[in-house]
Amino acid sequence: MSVDRQAEPSDAALLDEWRGGALGAGERLFRRHYNAVERFFLNKVAAEHVGDLVQESFVACVEGRDRVSDGARFRGYLLTIAYRVFCRYLRGKYRSEAVLDLDAISVAEVGASPSSVVARAREQRLLLEGLRLIPINYQVVLELHYWEHLTTTEIAQIIGVPPGTVRSRLQRARDALSAAMARVARSPDLLESTLTRLDDWARACGPELVGLPMDAR
Repeated sequence: MSVDRQAEPSDAALLDEWRGGALGAGERLFRRHYNAVERFFLNKVAAEHVGDLVQESFVACVEGRDRVSDGARFRGYLLTIAYRVFCRYLRGKYRSEAVLDLDAISVAEVGASPSSVVARAREQRLLLEGLRLIPINYQVVLELHYWEHLTTTEIAQIIGVPPGTVRSRLQRARDALSAAMARVARSPDLLESTLTRLDDWARACGPELVGLPMDAR
């Protein structure tokens, strides 16, 4: 005999409740999307900074919740905040630089590479290393595409560029990632096994980063 279970409320419904004063609805939204926000920072900054940047993102969300025009896009709104928090973090950390071009510089080049982030499979470890060696905005679009399964339009809204730019950037990012992995792969066999199933390795890698103890990252 089947048991009817009440459907989970949508993001839009929870957002409406939260705006109406139901603090528990806001907490449910944050729990629902916490992993996505944390995952955004895990492969970009050192482990000791992840928690602070996640918290800063959620604080900014609380302050700006009334500016969300479409509650169905709440996750995209949160990730937009996370992207802006990350950009602000980089500007603050490297304020001596006249221009910090995120289309040209990688997290490894600015010294923000998180050496403590790991993955189980050697192909995934190579993938993570390669992502940190390509331009930051390339890394961002690939991680949002593979790890959060966002469309080009959704990614465009997060990073503030036209969808067509995201489509062309995705292809250039894949090419840059392949070249970066070729430079650092420990063996030709490892590179081949990673590139042959690149989409599969990339999609599976992101969720595995969430929930790891800090000393295991």
